[in-house]
Amino acid sequence: MADKQSDDNLVQLQLLEQNMQTFLMQKQQFQMQLSEIESALLNIKDSKKTYKIIANVMVDTDKQTLEKELQQKKEVLELRIKSLEKQEEKIREKSEKLQKEVLGNMK
Repeated sequence: MADKQSDDNLVQLQLLEQNMQTFLMQKQQFQMQLSEIESALLNIKDSKKTYKIIANVMVDTDKQTLEKELQQKKEVLELRIKSLEKQEEKIREKSEKLQKEVLGNMK
């Protein structure tokens, strides 16, 4: 009976680790996008003309509109990153608890 429980806990632990890896990859992608947006915001700050790429075509665009769009994207990415960090923390806590349980059963 304890072996079945230990096996179930190990499987659940593996799933938690996979979820953690998925969250970390998503977080890295969002952080890269955030970095690109921050760089773009810095670059357009002193520019008189701004351009936007739409479907592989560079189009002249209004600087204020572009800044507003970039700021909104930045805010969305920051919220997504915070959300992922909260989910990571919950999974990490659950994983640590499960690890202790598995190790306790092995003794």
